[in-house]
Amino acid sequence: MAGEEEREKLVREAVSALQYLKALGCDYIPDGPGIRALFGEGAQMVEARERMKEVVAEEKVVVETVGEPTAATATSLQSLNLEGERPSVTLEEIRERLGDCARCKLSSGRQNIVFGDGNPNAVLMFVGEGPGKDEDIQGIPFVGRAGQLLTKIIEAIDMKREDVYIANIVKCRPPENRVPEPDEVKACIPFLMDQIEAIRPQIIVTLGGVATNNLLGTKGSLGSARGRFHTLDHFGSLVMPTYHPAYLLRDPAKKRETWEDMKKVRDMYNTLMKGE
Repeated sequence: MAGEEEREKLVREAVSALQYLKALGCDYIPDGPGIRALFGEGAQMVEARERMKEVVAEEKVVVETVGEPTAATATSLQSLNLEGERPSVTLEEIRERLGDCARCKLSSGRQNIVFGDGNPNAVLMFVGEGPGKDEDIQGIPFVGRAGQLLTKIIEAIDMKREDVYIANIVKCRPPENRVPEPDEVKACIPFLMDQIEAIRPQIIVTLGGVATNNLLGTKGSLGSARGRFHTLDHFGSLVMPTYHPAYLLRDPAKKRETWEDMKKVRDMYNTLMKGE
């Protein structure tokens, strides 16, 4: 009897989650071997997924299949407590635990750890790739030319920089602004996941392909991911990938597509605020 009640509860929660996402305007959910590996293949999950398929058909929700998560993302997701309540954590506690970090080789060349900046209760969060020269000097994310453009983008959707929270996949500057290497991401991304848990933003904008793939656990191109909302497992945040401001400085023609992405973010934000 207890098993049947548990299955019914699981199905109800799954159906409710699907209907909630549809009401928010999110018309797809992730599926794939990486997702199934995290949640298991037990009888309860099989039954729940079968019922979810029925709801997907009824509600016209598209299921987006994604590939295996990267090793760094899988490690950070598996470290979460999936059985019960998420642990209570604050940004101050996360920063204290990070300490004078030397968990990867990036620590040897940095001037400052760039932890994050902004509203600790933000509804909207931005995640970039890693600090640049100016950020390394000041210890604050997105303060150089790309950061100035990001501030303008935020203001264009009728918000202020202090309304949002900004962080990066890695918190130390890679040499010559190269792409963070897998071992560096693996060492750092659990702290980003903890920041997301502490802030619990309802919307996350990933800036560039590196941020998008590492946060969502995908391996595709940014072009194939941008323009629509994805869901971040276990946190429930909606994720909108778009171009990194540094890329927009090199290719201004992409600003039009970025603006289309940000209008969707603005509309979703306004919808969420009306629902409070």
